[in-house]
Amino acid sequence: MTQPPQQPPNEPQPPNQPSGQPSDQSPAGPPAGPPSGGFGAPQDPPPGGFGEPTPPPADPFAKQPPPAAPPTPPAGGYGAPQPGYPTPPAPQPNGYGYPQAQQPGYPQGAPGQPGQPGYPGQPGYQGQPGQPGMPQQGYGYPTQPMYGAPQPGPGGGGPGGPGGGKKFSTQMQIIVAAAVAVVLIIGAAVVYTSTKDDGDQGNQASTSGSTGGGEGKGGEGKDGGLAGGSEKAPANTGSKVAFQLPQPEVADVTSVKGSWLTDKAYVKSGVNEVVAYDRDKGTKLWSLPVPAEVCGASRHMTKDFKAAILFKEGKPTKEKKYPACNQVGAVDLASGKLLWSKSVTSATGGDRPVQFDEVTLSGTTVAAGGTSGGAAFKLTSGAELWKPKVSADRCYDMGYGGGEALAVVRKCGSYDSPQLQIQALNPATGAPLSSYQMPAGVDYASIVSTKPLVVAANVGDTANDGSAISDFFSIDAATGKLIVRISADAEKYAARCGSTDVESCRGAVVGNNRLYLPTEDHDGTSEYGDTNEVVAFDLTTGKLLGGRADAGDRYSLTPLRMDGTNVIAYKRPPYDKGGQVVSIDGETFKQTLLMENPSDESVRDAETAFTADRSEVLYAEGRLFFSKQLISERRDSQADEKLYLAVAFRTD
Repeated sequence: MTQPPQQPPNEPQPPNQPSGQPSDQSPAGPPAGPPSGGFGAPQDPPPGGFGEPTPPPADPFAKQPPPAAPPTPPAGGYGAPQPGYPTPPAPQPNGYGYPQAQQPGYPQGAPGQPGQPGYPGQPGYQGQPGQPGMPQQGYGYPTQPMYGAPQPGPGGGGPGGPGGGKKFSTQMQIIVAAAVAVVLIIGAAVVYTSTKDDGDQGNQASTSGSTGGGEGKGGEGKDGGLAGGSEKAPANTGSKVAFQLPQPEVADVTSVKGSWLTDKAYVKSGVNEVVAYDRDKGTKLWSLPVPAEVCGASRHMTKDFKAAILFKEGKPTKEKKYPACNQVGAVDLASGKLLWSKSVTSATGGDRPVQFDEVTLSGTTVAAGGTSGGAAFKLTSGAELWKPKVSADRCYDMGYGGGEALAVVRKCGSYDSPQLQIQALNPATGAPLSSYQMPAGVDYASIVSTKPLVVAANVGDTANDGSAISDFFSIDAATGKLIVRISADAEKYAARCGSTDVESCRGAVVGNNRLYLPTEDHDGTSEYGDTNEVVAFDLTTGKLLGGRADAGDRYSLTPLRMDGTNVIAYKRPPYDKGGQVVSIDGETFKQTLLMENPSDESVRDAETAFTADRSEVLYAEGRLFFSKQLISERRDSQADEKLYLAVAFRTD
């Protein structure tokens, strides 16, 4: 779950933001003059892999890279130490689960792909050489290669093609087929052992034979939607740019948190405003002025399109450069009206307004919280419903998770010896319905889901990569008892949470009594570029299930949300192809392509400023939206660049 610890200049972290809090930015590298195209440089793929996962099923229609001899599986799999950055070796016939040398994109001197300095620690496009400027990710149009299909070599062709090797004789093809069979047999044995170990290790519950995955039924459900979900696969999955919103010019770090998608509009926070755009054309439908900077927004909205926001007590002045984020309000996203706004005082803070860090929504209850206190309000009127109770052991509500239910992370005890509790709450009264005490060594926790109740935490600071996740906790919300604790090694899995924000996790989605996670990027079958998978854990047994969704060579999957029993996921592409949106069957892991973005350079230049794990990403009904959460003053090196607040794609 490797993440960069800093942010780039165009969206730096505000001064009053906790140091461990994530954002959608990464550090800027040394510029080498204005970049020739795009927002900047993709980064070298992160080192290492994620363990010894299941090998990909053999594809009868995909050409397998011909091995010279069956490789011997080394000990350690993807968890074994990796070499540094040597000149990339010739393609190896490795199966999934065998380590390869790390490769920083294309090597120096590769035709058409000169190696250039990038930014350490920040993953960029898969297989893209580093370029000076802002971090990027590639998206585009051409169809992805099938998993296991040979990639073009430096000469432009695969084996037997232009620039490739010699064609094999019939006798050699027979030898190669036998070698591949041996590799698959060895891989199957390694996978069985790895899956069994991962399912048992670190879980406080007995595990039993719950498995999933494999090939199964897919196809369409009611009204043309995919079986298990409502999203439809269009006849033409190729997308086009719907619109691009220019980034406002600002003089300092400015929050633009918040984006929602209604039946008619894409609604996005701007500078001291919330604006609705036609979701197909980008024309402005309404604009709601906000008294000051929007410093927080609920992920959730009601069925009739109402959401909650936070904004600061005023605009910056010389005397008060950083006003407090202490105002909470509700917005009607259909009409563009601010229904109400107010501040509250804490139970122990006198007349000083409570400063909020985040806000959420559950049913008709708005719950806002932070380290200085919290409160809950009636969505329709703003009437105060309750405040967290102050106890003798110095407990306070760190923040709330909303959605189908309401839960809180409550911190008690001293600074040096804190004790966290996870409580399911009655949204109307704030009364605890159940309480689970987190183990010692947990300073912060994040709520991944409230129904079922799933919490992520970094136990004992063992995940030191910035992801804030070492374990997931599946909790019975009715009784407060732990169902199972799932160990999620940060070197294997790529979800991430904010260390201090309670409801800020990205990449981890919950449904079907399963926790779906992306693996860390690792070597694929092509010579250059990494890949990853989406896997699932059973929330009752804690077992790592047998199925998985493969991203494919040089692509990387990030789950976005559930769609019924399906998982909607975004595929970060290689530098020269388009990003994709897929629907993954939650049982069989079969993928259905929903969208593939254009590969035109001008489109990629606009889109590559956004990353799925740091930007706000929404997909629904053939429309995909990326937007920023923080913006800042334009740098000198960006003088001629087009900077965007949001970009939108749509299929016909």
